[in-house]
Amino acid sequence: MKKLLRSIEINAPVESVYEFLTTPSNLPSIWPSLVAVTNVERKADGSHTFDWTYKMAGVHFHGRAKPVEAKPNRLIVTRNEEGIPSTFRWTFEPRGAGTYLTLEVEYTLPTPIIGPIAEAVLAKMNERELETLLANAKSTLEST
Repeated sequence: MKKLLRSIEINAPVESVYEFLTTPSNLPSIWPSLVAVTNVERKADGSHTFDWTYKMAGVHFHGRAKPVEAKPNRLIVTRNEEGIPSTFRWTFEPRGAGTYLTLEVEYTLPTPIIGPIAEAVLAKMNERELETLLANAKSTLEST
């Protein structure tokens, strides 16, 4: 299992950052390799279940994100059992008028499909993808 952890300061209120990032239909606009989000279902706690399509190394993977934990304006944890098994833990911390956003990702690369040699290259690509995702979120949220 691979683990990634990145944080970024966003000059936007925590409520705005939380609302944007927990609305699945917003994710493809900031996530470079996230091709599509469909079948979104809102849960009573404000979290969402949704299907996704992600492109990695030219291969499309499909899965379903399911909420594990939700604390409005503080935390959202989602798990994907299919496609690329993974857990995403988004933490939102108010900092003055802004937000300190942390994203922790644990995932398993589909090594039988991509091969062990490509695994190291893809892991590095995924690190850059995470950094781009957070930079795009910052840019989008600070411009609204």
